Amino acid sequence: MSISDLFSSEFNQRNRGNFSAIVRVAYADGNISDQEKKFLDKLALDLEISKEEYDEILEDPSKYPINAPYLYIERLEALYNLSRIVHRDHQLGDKQEHLLIKFALALGFTPSNVNYIVNKALALVDRKVDLDTFTYEMQHMNK
Repeated sequence: MSISDLFSSEFNQRNRGNFSAIVRVAYADGNISDQEKKFLDKLALDLEISKEEYDEILEDPSKYPINAPYLYIERLEALYNLSRIVHRDHQLGDKQEHLLIKFALALGFTPSNVNYIVNKALALVDRKVDLDTFTYEMQHMNK
């Protein structure tokens, strides 16, 4: 197996794990709404999830391991990516904030300030900032 195949395989496995985690969050309230389904459809394309993998993950999202971010900086990077995806599509309409709050809680952000964090994240991606600016602003938002 070549180095590029190894990295490609690891990348695909991580994408499946991330997608599986998002599906679990979407299922947290018992079902997936039509808007959430459209979002998941688009996300699967962005993450290069095949149709077979997509169906498999929707049927049993626990099949793939969650690659939970451990470090705060990793959680911010994950929040940045999810915020951009949620904000970019506008398929979720008013539910984009609600879904992003669910994702932020699943990433380990504190329930007491998750609304503030999500509002700040959406404001930053609305301004089309890069990851470094997003990370800096999120780390220094209380200063």
